[in-house]
Amino acid sequence: MSQTAEAKEQILLGGWTPYHDLSPEDKKVFDEALKGFVGVTYTPTQVATQVVAGTNYRYRCTASMPPAQVVWEAIVEIFQPLDGGKPYITSIHRI
Repeated sequence: MSQTAEAKEQILLGGWTPYHDLSPEDKKVFDEALKGFVGVTYTPTQVATQVVAGTNYRYRCTASMPPAQVVWEAIVEIFQPLDGGKPYITSIHRI
């Protein structure tokens, strides 16, 4: 492993990645965790991840409560267990 790759790996272990565009896998985790969620509609625009005993996701989202036209930003945090269990919401913060 090169020094640059090794340094990058050391920074990422236990730390959060910068926010980035969602991959198809990121979108799948988000959709699965919010399946059946009612009330506010969250649309993810970016995600940051943290590898622990599973994966923590922080989704930066636009949020709205139809039929109102009010839109705000929120962070939806989701945990994906290491054992392949169903991802679930750990918190939602309005920003």
